[in-house]
Amino acid sequence: MTGGHAHAPAAPGSLGADVPDTELLAYLDAMLRWKDRRRTELAALDEAALEVTDPGERAALTPDVTLSMTLWQAVADRLALILATWDSGRVGEQERRRITTLVWGSLEQPGTRGAQSLAVSLPEACRLSDSLASSLRSRLRLDGADPDLAGRLRSLRQQVERIADQVALIPGSRRSSAASAHAELDRRLTDVTDRAARGADVGGLLAPLESRAATIERDLIVAASARAHAKADHAQATREVAELTARGQAVRSLAHRAVASVTPSPRLGVPDVTALGDVPTEPAELSAYRERLGRVERALSMAHAEYAAALDRLEDLTERARRVRAALAAAGSEDAMSTVADQTAAVLEDRPTDLTRLEALVQAQESYAKTMGVRP
Repeated sequence: MTGGHAHAPAAPGSLGADVPDTELLAYLDAMLRWKDRRRTELAALDEAALEVTDPGERAALTPDVTLSMTLWQAVADRLALILATWDSGRVGEQERRRITTLVWGSLEQPGTRGAQSLAVSLPEACRLSDSLASSLRSRLRLDGADPDLAGRLRSLRQQVERIADQVALIPGSRRSSAASAHAELDRRLTDVTDRAARGADVGGLLAPLESRAATIERDLIVAASARAHAKADHAQATREVAELTARGQAVRSLAHRAVASVTPSPRLGVPDVTALGDVPTEPAELSAYRERLGRVERALSMAHAEYAAALDRLEDLTERARRVRAALAAAGSEDAMSTVADQTAAVLEDRPTDLTRLEALVQAQESYAKTMGVRP
């Protein structure tokens, strides 16, 4: 905690890393204090926002107040899971790795993708909460009549540097807009800092600048999370293409065998996943591409089932023909059905085998065997 306000501690380790118990305990203690203090701060910020009389100003404050509370709840929920895993310190290597996975993994819950406030890790959510709380305090004038100007400028400079780090992570082809926003922010901060150094009153310039910096950092964190999702989705789609390519080749082989082996045979088309082209990288295109992959998968499953069923039917009728002939021979009743049995054998030798005729011949022998009291 710094400056009289909650300030999230640095998170230990990395995703899935094994971190010593002492570091985890220190982090958990600090996070629990941060959580309780931030909850108190948010209650005060919410109360102050409700007292704002200007409708336009209140409308501008509401999204950040709401996002701050949503972030706090997401952090509190994740801390509950971490504490359950910590189990009062009864942890081994596996549990410690689970804890760092919970710390550095996304707070996003199943079915909430696109909910911007949750598409971040625990440290990112805390940092974003700190930035939003600082911005809200300034906009609501809760820092007192004589705020720490130097501290606010220092905090803004740190935030602008974090933004620069986030901009550097954006692919070059899509960086221009974020780079321009950072350059504008940096220029404004430099101007305000120079004015303050000359003794000018910059109090009226700081609050809008803090609000702008918080918005930019929030958007960049969310965008970084979206890119991570897109990267994971691209890798998953690439794996799916490889699997569907192999499945498609296998189903086509099965289809050729069925068509050559039986008649009537299914006439379903077997889709070629490679016709979809390369896996795209743009999120919107990738989403549409994965939907098409889903359609290919369903078509392959249907074709597989139909062609396999046709071959299974041939195998079943072949086995039934063998059993009934053997049963009639064992009962000494083979001669009466010898002609039908010979016809059955001839049909079985034909390729493609006429399943309709074969089933009729097999059923005729089975009916005769039943009449004679013979059980195949």
